[in-house]
Amino acid sequence: MSEQTRTTELTVDELLEIMRECAGEDESVDLGGEIAGVDFDDLGYDSLALMETLSRVERIFGIKLPEEDLERIRTPEAFLTFVNERLDGGRTRISG
Repeated sequence: MSEQTRTTELTVDELLEIMRECAGEDESVDLGGEIAGVDFDDLGYDSLALMETLSRVERIFGIKLPEEDLERIRTPEAFLTFVNERLDGGRTRISG
């Protein structure tokens, strides 16, 4: 994914691409299905993977996101909401 600064919303597909680039992919987990509500642990991503993902999203979108909020973000859907609310004032749309 290009790290050119953007201001539009983050999508599920973009989030998964960033996560794969940052931490790889657990071969035993199918990321091709509906994963928005699946816990990151069940998807094979730990807190270090989320920290790296957060850092990459900050660079791509040119925003600063508080790391301490990651403790309560357990799913891709929650991560997207967390990021997109800060990008568009709360008009969050999760798209694939």
